[in-house]
This record gives sequence, structure tokens and C-alpha cells, in this order.
Amino acid sequence: MKSFILLILSSILLSSCKDKPQNIEVTSEDFHAANDHLTKVMVHDIFSPPVASRVYTYSNIAAYEVIAQYDTNYNSLAGQLTNLGPAPISTSKQINPEIAALVAFYEIGKNLVFSEERLIINRDSIFNIWKSKDEQTFKASEAYGLQVAYHIKEWMSKDNYSETRTMPKFSVHTDEESRWQPTPPSYMDGIEPHWSKIRPFAINAANQFKPVPPPEFSMEPGSRFHTELMEVYNIRDEISKDEENSDKMAIAKFWDCNPYVSISRGHLMFATKKITPGGHWMGIAKIACQKSKADFNKSVYAYTKVSVALADGFISCWDEKYRSNLVRPETIINKYIDDSWTSVLQTPPFPEYTSGHSVVSGAAAIILTNIFGEDFSFDDDTEMEYGLPVRSFKSFKDASLEAANSRLYGGIHYRAAIEVGLDQGQAVGNFIINKLEMTNSKDKFAAK
Repeated sequence: MKSFILLILSSILLSSCKDKPQNIEVTSEDFHAANDHLTKVMVHDIFSPPVASRVYTYSNIAAYEVIAQYDTNYNSLAGQLTNLGPAPISTSKQINPEIAALVAFYEIGKNLVFSEERLIINRDSIFNIWKSKDEQTFKASEAYGLQVAYHIKEWMSKDNYSETRTMPKFSVHTDEESRWQPTPPSYMDGIEPHWSKIRPFAINAANQFKPVPPPEFSMEPGSRFHTELMEVYNIRDEISKDEENSDKMAIAKFWDCNPYVSISRGHLMFATKKITPGGHWMGIAKIACQKSKADFNKSVYAYTKVSVALADGFISCWDEKYRSNLVRPETIINKYIDDSWTSVLQTPPFPEYTSGHSVVSGAAAIILTNIFGEDFSFDDDTEMEYGLPVRSFKSFKDASLEAANSRLYGGIHYRAAIEVGLDQGQAVGNFIINKLEMTNSKDKFAAK
């Protein structure tokens, strides 16, 4: 009789283990690493800021849709994001949701970058270890993760991205001096002039948060445009007096995040590779998750919500950039004030208004505040890999204000583009918070 009871208990225990596979431990650090790997590949491939935001968003949504099937604290984004239908549901009890989420993340990511082999190497370095520990669980999880990824791919294929690849280049009107013109040293064409045609994720339309027009172009002293132009010119002069000890110089460099910086050496020209502004804010999301000890699922949730805000922020911003088509400070200063003047930062290749950094920083800060709180202080080490020191912030809002002002200190934006851009981004962020019901209980911290 005793032997029979032991046999029954053993059977129950084995059944319990099958219902909840525990042979493979997956942590939030594995998900942080996945986003880090994706960032490094995009830096290598020199992705533009808008395109990089698209890569982050689809990859993280794929992971999120997996965890939403298994964790009742989180709701699927089906029916909440534009045209996204329900993800496939698995009835297998052998699935490890965290592995499935990472499989989905990497599958989308590798299909959106150029150097996919770099992402595959990083992916397989950990996947092979998990597979060796419990092949059955890994294969079941992998199969489900791929199912969800294929579902996201089908949705992704209809966002108009492919169509924008075949649209014409941006036409430059050199006869109108208020309009944007390519800037030195490489005089690149305007980047992503048709980005407003990309299907939004959460916002209703690209022009939903259309800002007020920029100040009217005028070289008349005392006009708003001329006053803001001279502010850019004079700040450069101020910084030049003591560049090594200038905090404004340090701020400008810290938030540069320009993947298009070209360096000339005689007859040679080459690019230095940097993180995008969206990549910087995804790095801040990681810092917040680590400091707050967010578990795997909350980390996926945070990355996903931030990435949606970044993507819609770029769609909103780029819609305005190519509508107002405003000339950069460098062009006008060189023409009217000082032909030898150079900006602290290299001017990026697209129109001035509104400031992309301001828009996406405002949007991301609103989302992160909503998740982690108003007074969430943090040390931002995101740029250390690119040779820059850590900067400390009292809140996400403080970081977004500094990011926005960095564009003035860098000499690449007028004040109006910065201030209006911040408002535009915050409006995008607040709309996303109010629209998306990603958790079953409202986030503790309301957006302000």
C-alpha cells in the first residue's frame, strides 16, 4: 500500500513539472540583452532614427503578445493597435513563455536588420544552452514563438513601409531660402520624406498632433525667426570660449545620437556609428527596469510601450518636418552671418521643424513616468559605449528637457522646434497612455 501511494505521488509530481516547465531559467536580463543586441546591429547597419524605431516596436510587440497569452496581468494589443488581430493561442503545457517571447523577438528583429547573422550569433549563444538543458521544452516554446512572429510579420507587411522604399526622393527648392537644403559635409538627401505614410501604431493618423507652424522666415532684426537664429549663433560662440569645461557642450555631445556623422580626412570620407535617439531611450527603459527590479514580463511591457511611443512620435514628427520644410540654422548662418560658422553637432539630413529629439524624448518620458513614477532618478550610462560619461537625472522629464535643449546647444535647431516638439511628443505619449489598456490595473502613476 505504501509503495502504491508513493507511485501516485510521483505521478502527480511529474505531471506538475510537465504543466509548468522549470528546467530552463530565463530572466529579465536575457530580454535586456536581446534589445541591446538589436541596438548594436542597427548601429552597425546605420539605421535612420525613424526606421530604427520601427524595428524596436515590431520586435517588442511580438514578445509582448506572447506574454499577454500567459500572464493575466497583461492584455493583448490586438484590437488596440491599428489593424492588429489576435495572436495564435497554444494549448501546449510544455511551453516556457519567456523563451517563446524571445524567439518571437529575435525572429522579427533578424528580418528587419541587414546584418541578420550578427543577431543570429547572439541569439544562438543563449538558445543553444537552453536547448541542451531541455530540448523538448525549448522546441515547443520555439514553435509557439515562431507562430506569433509569423502573425506579427503578416501584420507588419501591410504598414506601407515597402511602398515607401519605391517613392521618389525629396525635391529641394533652392530658389526659396526658407526651405530646407542639404547640409555639409556630405550634403545627403532628405531622409525618409514619406515616413508620414507609414501606418501608425496607436495614434489615429500622422497629422493627429499637427503642431502650430514654425515662426515665419525673416532676416529682419527683431523678428521671431531672426531672434531665434541669432540665439543659435551666439550659443555656439559662448561654448567656443571654453569647450572643455562647457556643460552645454557636454549635453550636446551626450544627446547627439546621430547615426549619419561623416568625417573627412583629405580625400576620404567615412561615417562614425552612433546610437539613434530612440535607441538611447530604449537604453533608459532598460536602466529603469533594472533599477526597479522589474521581472521579465514587466520589462517586456515597458520596452513595448516605450517603443510604440517612439514609433508614433517619429511618424508625427516626420509628418511635420516635410510639411513645414524649414531650413536649418547652419544654412542661413553661413549665408548671411558667418560663412565659416559650424555647428557643435553635425546637422542631420532632414528638415528642421519640429525637433525629432524633442518629440520622441517627450513621448518616451511620459510613458516611462507613467510606468515608474514622477521622481524616478537614474544614472544614464547609455552613451558610455560611445565614449561619453554617465549623466544623472532626477526624473524622466528632466532627461527629456535636457535632450531637447541639447539640439539648441548643438546648433542644429531653433528654440521653437524644441519647445513645440516637446509639447507634440508629450501629447503623443499621453494619448497612448489613455488609449492602450495593456495592464488590468491602471499604472500607479498618472501622466502629467
